[in-house]
Amino acid sequence: MLYFARWKVAAILGVILVGVLLSLPNLFPRSAIPSWLPARQVSLGLDLRGGSYLLLEVDLDAVVKERLEGLADAARTKLRQANIGYLNLQADPANNRLSLRVRDQGQTEAAMAALRELANPVAIGGGATAPDLDLAAAPDGTISVTLSEAALRARAGSAVEQSLEIVRRRIDETGVSEALIARQGQSRILVQLPGVEDPNRIKELLGRTARMTFRLLDENANLQASLPPPGVEFLQGETAEVRYPVRRRIEVDGANLSDARAARDSQTAEWVVNFTFDSIGTRRFADVTRQNVGQRFAVVLDNKVITAPVIREPITGGQGQISGSFTAASANDLAVLLRAGALPAPLTVVEERTVGPELGADAIRAGLLSLAAGAAFVFLYMGLAYGLFGWFANLALLVNLLLMLAALSVLEATLTLPGIAGIVLTLGTALDANILINERIREETKLGRPPISALEAGFTKASGTIMDSNLTNLIAMACLYAFGSGPVRGFAVTVAIGTVVQMWTATTLVRLFVSWWYRARRPKTLPV
Repeated sequence: MLYFARWKVAAILGVILVGVLLSLPNLFPRSAIPSWLPARQVSLGLDLRGGSYLLLEVDLDAVVKERLEGLADAARTKLRQANIGYLNLQADPANNRLSLRVRDQGQTEAAMAALRELANPVAIGGGATAPDLDLAAAPDGTISVTLSEAALRARAGSAVEQSLEIVRRRIDETGVSEALIARQGQSRILVQLPGVEDPNRIKELLGRTARMTFRLLDENANLQASLPPPGVEFLQGETAEVRYPVRRRIEVDGANLSDARAARDSQTAEWVVNFTFDSIGTRRFADVTRQNVGQRFAVVLDNKVITAPVIREPITGGQGQISGSFTAASANDLAVLLRAGALPAPLTVVEERTVGPELGADAIRAGLLSLAAGAAFVFLYMGLAYGLFGWFANLALLVNLLLMLAALSVLEATLTLPGIAGIVLTLGTALDANILINERIREETKLGRPPISALEAGFTKASGTIMDSNLTNLIAMACLYAFGSGPVRGFAVTVAIGTVVQMWTATTLVRLFVSWWYRARRPKTLPV
């Protein structure tokens, strides 16, 4: 039982050595770490490092409104192609529907067939799909096109997931490191920015939808009219006094941009944003500019016209320039937004908190103090209660903490106060296994067994109980991780890692220490 083959000893020492190498980067700044050493480190959470906390909500109503407005434009085109006259085509976002009335009631069925072609399939579970539109017709020729429940759920889920990815990209572009971005609930996104004390620039970046489109102007529209003609909308320019009659039809979407960079114009020395299209955008941009030479082409960002130059000649290179009253900061911010992509819906800040670095430093000191105090009391208790075997357990506990830090480094985990609480808890529970083993060895010694038999019985007969108790602990931590929020998950991760590691250190590593001691001393009695 106390015999260890050389390869087993080498494997145990190798695990400890790997743990030391993986833990070392946490003691130095990244710039001081050699290139051959893994540079993964444990990040400090918001409550330890200080920073900003933002809770954002996706405006799902805007997603529905955009779908209905796009549906209205598509319906207008379809009915015109089918030569079907209609009246009162309007979107009703409050009721998730689009309505119109067919002039000739005899064409109601033809209109229904044309509108059904606008439906998209959505998943309804079990691999099945269904149309995202429900159509109904009234006796007077009124047709209602309603978004189905499955469509609303699919669009909401897609909008939140897409927003999550774009928020992550935008924050990465700003250079904020170790940011935590996670979905919370049905329509909210949690953003934690360690080290960022003033989140105003981040809020401005995240608060802009950054939906860029390229659209033609309707030169015949009367800007003095109270309502724009069908298929046209009046959009504001850089100042409130300037309005543009912009066609609703999107010629080129900003989603086809492949790159955007801030730069100075070589002729005017003003700040501009140079952009490049992907292959699809390049082809569409070339076709539009070729067919509309002499017309004005508007660059629209979040329903505001940035610029509306006249197309002088076809632009086939897939590159362009956005000019305006830009500063260096605003041009860079716009480039960041365009590179990251447009949000599918606006985001609003529903909660904001800022943790100062002083509070974070106090939290670190308190956490380290509690960790040191807990370790000291546990070490003293084990040493006084179980003598030499207690100090073997203490040494294994130090290795346990080392391997926990290595595991957290590999995961690049974010350490928070609940995580420190989990480590402190692990300090106490990690020695439960050694207490069971030592008590069993005491019982076997009192029964008169020789030292080697008592040691073998202590390690073998206590192993089943140790395994059962730790498995139940792991099940509890798995439930906390599955159903808990961020801080609870951090606690569950540290406790679970500590539990797995201590099952190895408390049995295998301590047994190796006892084996070395026994072969060196050959004692007549055991100091336990």
